[in-house]
Amino acid sequence: MNLGEYNELEILRFTSVGAYLGDAEGNDVLLPNKYLYDELEVGDIGKVFLYKDSEDRLVATTETPKIILDQFAYLRVSEVSLYGAFLDWGLEKDLMVPFKEQNQLMEEGKSYLVTLRIDQATDRLFATMKINKWLEECTDQEALNIPLDILICDTTDLGVKVIVAEKYHGMIFRNDISKPVRRGQHATGYIYNIREDGKVDVRLEPTGFIRYTEAMDAILEKLTLMKVLPLSDSSDPDDIREVIGMSKKTFKQAIGQLYKAGKITILPHEIRLNETE
Repeated sequence: MNLGEYNELEILRFTSVGAYLGDAEGNDVLLPNKYLYDELEVGDIGKVFLYKDSEDRLVATTETPKIILDQFAYLRVSEVSLYGAFLDWGLEKDLMVPFKEQNQLMEEGKSYLVTLRIDQATDRLFATMKINKWLEECTDQEALNIPLDILICDTTDLGVKVIVAEKYHGMIFRNDISKPVRRGQHATGYIYNIREDGKVDVRLEPTGFIRYTEAMDAILEKLTLMKVLPLSDSSDPDDIREVIGMSKKTFKQAIGQLYKAGKITILPHEIRLNETE
């Protein structure tokens, strides 16, 4: 059974306190009554999350945690005690960040970037702010130009820091921010450069031919619905991001190709979809 993760387990038996679930290795764990419903039967298999309760016992839940093992997330501090800070991660028992795992003293009510790990000595879950320890250098050329999950982090003078695929340091430079993003948001990003230090440069749009093809499809889809777009190749970049969700450079390239193909008409302040026979 995997602590801090979702597990597919079978119902073995029902008791007064809940149902016991088991795996193929003969391990079992309690799913308390509050997570049961009438239709469940012995032999049913379901997905549950495993963590430890306030008495340090392994327990199953059908609640959805805001973070699972080896992931990164921004979580809010619900309490600070003599032992550390406690985070709201969507489960009944809060998640602890020991003082030694804090880069700065956490304050109640504020949210911080953390990662969920297991203390191998005690077999307990804990959160840590020391994320650099758990991120790795990117050396995988196959990660270039494919859609990857990114977590939006802090804004800097250069752009926005991101965590890519739960394992790489990344940066979206200001010129590559083609749509609104907010800290803590998950989005799709594309690595277009791997630096010598193993950190990566990321765009929110695919690069090259694929990017322009997808942009043309998006513009045509929007025009099919609206018939007219209140944009042109001289529109403000912020207006383009707001209306169509792409950078001005990508937008200009896409409408140029659509114009050459005879699909649109570009006017001083708008774009119109050409009628097809």
